Amino acid sequence: MRVKTLQITLEKKRLLDINFHIPSSLALVGQSGSGKSLTLKALLGMLPSGMSCNLEIESDFTLVVGKTLAFIPQNPFTALSPLTKIKKQFFVDEKRVLEIFDEVGLDKILLDRFPPELSGGQLQRVVIAMALSSKPKLILLDEPTTALDPETRTLILELLKKLQDREKFKMLYVTHDISSAKDLCKDIVVLKSGKVVEYGKMSEVIYRPKDHYTKTLIEANFANREFRK
Repeated sequence: MRVKTLQITLEKKRLLDINFHIPSSLALVGQSGSGKSLTLKALLGMLPSGMSCNLEIESDFTLVVGKTLAFIPQNPFTALSPLTKIKKQFFVDEKRVLEIFDEVGLDKILLDRFPPELSGGQLQRVVIAMALSSKPKLILLDEPTTALDPETRTLILELLKKLQDREKFKMLYVTHDISSAKDLCKDIVVLKSGKVVEYGKMSEVIYRPKDHYTKTLIEANFANREFRK
């Protein structure tokens, strides 16, 4: 899938002007205000009123939210209705729910519980199950491990990688955390002020960044963490 053109304008001011290719798993990284959230909203058709969008996509499937396109939000605690049992929040048949619950490593007994009764890791797995239930071609992820502890974060990233290998969906992973992107994605786009400043294979960009802004992001991300090759 290739986003050939994505331009977003507000009152004649160009907020975003980018293009990128998602061969398999692509990380979209950058500081706050770089254009990451605007990119997600544009692909989901959820841009605020007043913004104009020029979006041109080259793909072998049509983007339809809830069918070919799924979204995994940042915070699993606010992604679900707290007063509705988990099983009532799926929009596919029971057979598919049980199937996907098994795939994400959840016990079916959780289907009869309410979201506040589950842990953060369990809730994120539920949200992942919901995203995968329609067998999408593309999944958009908005920093899905931010609200999780380090151990659970690692487990969720490993789960996503395993599920992608099995289901063959494409991923666009939006984050400011390059270390998590490194663990999950094969390619990376670095955004700054609505523009692409670096783009390439994850290993090449991480270990041989060309742009000073990219170098700064990498140094900030790995200053206090182990940086494994």
